[in-house]
Amino acid sequence: MVRIRRALVSVSDKRGLQRLAATLLRHGIEILSTGGTARLLREAGATVTDVAAHTGAKEILDGRVKTLHPRIHGGLLGRDTVAHRAEMAANDIPPIDLVVVNLYPFAATIARADATLGEAIENIDIGGPSMIRSGAKNHERVAVVVDPADYEAVCVELDGQDGALSAATRFRLARKAFALTAAYDAAIANFLTALPPEAPRECERPQPAPFPEVLTLQWTSGTSLRYGENPHQQAAFYRDPDGSPEGGPSVARAEILQGKELSYNNLVDLDAALALCAEFARPAAVIVKHTNPCGAAESDGGLAVAYARARACDPVSAFGGVVAVNRPVDEALARLLGETFLECIVAPSFTDGARGELGRKKNLRLLACGPVVARSFGRTVRSIHGGLLVQSGDDGTVAAAAAEVITRRRPSDAELCDLDFAWRVAKHVKSNAIVLARDGATVGVGAGQMSRVDSVRIAVDKARGAGHEIRGCVLASDAFFPFRDGLDAAAAAGVGAVIQPGGSVRDDEVIAAADEHGVAMVLTRMRHFKH
Repeated sequence: MVRIRRALVSVSDKRGLQRLAATLLRHGIEILSTGGTARLLREAGATVTDVAAHTGAKEILDGRVKTLHPRIHGGLLGRDTVAHRAEMAANDIPPIDLVVVNLYPFAATIARADATLGEAIENIDIGGPSMIRSGAKNHERVAVVVDPADYEAVCVELDGQDGALSAATRFRLARKAFALTAAYDAAIANFLTALPPEAPRECERPQPAPFPEVLTLQWTSGTSLRYGENPHQQAAFYRDPDGSPEGGPSVARAEILQGKELSYNNLVDLDAALALCAEFARPAAVIVKHTNPCGAAESDGGLAVAYARARACDPVSAFGGVVAVNRPVDEALARLLGETFLECIVAPSFTDGARGELGRKKNLRLLACGPVVARSFGRTVRSIHGGLLVQSGDDGTVAAAAAEVITRRRPSDAELCDLDFAWRVAKHVKSNAIVLARDGATVGVGAGQMSRVDSVRIAVDKARGAGHEIRGCVLASDAFFPFRDGLDAAAAAGVGAVIQPGGSVRDDEVIAAADEHGVAMVLTRMRHFKH
């Protein structure tokens, strides 16, 4: 245990400061502080020593230099050894045992649309990270608190240990401190290296490129998984600290209500299911197997109807699948879900009746993710051997009604509705992707084939195998038909309308084939490859 006798408090985020100050005063801990923090502490009744009085050096350069002083950093870095104690005493450097610091809001500043480069530069904290690093390096003697969320635990321990903090607490706080400074520096580097080499004037609003020259990423809360895709592979799950509810539903932020520990494959499938489910405004259900939807449906008749129709698309593949729905799960839907062996279910919430019904299946994972609304996919990151691929998310969409009709026959209003539905599903199917749909539900899916005509044949075979009538269905293709054979196969099975991007050198042949068969076809001019 280290008894805390002197604390340096300098924070940008003032939340919880009064509670912390009261605890420090109760244990007779001297408080050093600066600027606005010192004013707030005094208003709360605390006795505060200004850092300038402690160092004997006034703040200079518009406050850019105030804590960069040997009496501050010597007080933080001095170890509890005979030699260090003697040297500190000889130089009149009293030890500082606690540092409470959080940093200028650089990330929040550059997120503002009107922020200038000058404002961004002024919100690069120098003294704060320096004190954090000094204190965290010397955590054998010094505690460093960088997050207001930790104040309560620190106060409780100080009260319970007569003003002292344990080695375990100091080490835990040091780990968090170094993670914070790493993330802070990463944000600055990512921002500056995204600007052109010819620096804009400080009065201008900088226009960063989409991707910086040097990309530094940080994810948090790493938790080990039982294994990766296969039992011989190790794996862990990290969360994006910048992820927010405004970005739409996320498995990373979902509450796990019951079931076995989530596996690597569960998480990948849950993310895929939730992403597709968020495409729909009406009550919708999605069943995913190995990241591909094997059934999806929306229905004004409610979730139970939507799920039953999604499962009917391919009931064999639904076995062992992952389900996502965009409305709370009630008891009626829970009974339907319980009829099939499932790995996971993710939904906005579950009623008590649904929890009771599904609670009988102890291994079934239930996740509550909050409202399932339109989702921003943000940035996607994928590693290759020796490198990293980064791209913006596939947020683009084209409504079927806005697509270009290029055949003699125009789609009917009902076909346009189904084309729109099928197009949304196709965006989430591995390429080459073919989706057959009718009345807001999939009836056959062909995924991940090396040739598009094979994906058509698989979708048709899946539909027939499940007993679906294909005549009058619509078809969505995530990319163009390179030859007319795929269109011919679809028409022969009875497909009545097609939505696809177009762009093939043989578009004229494909269009001619559609006209020969009386198939309506629209072009979106937007591709949705998913590798």
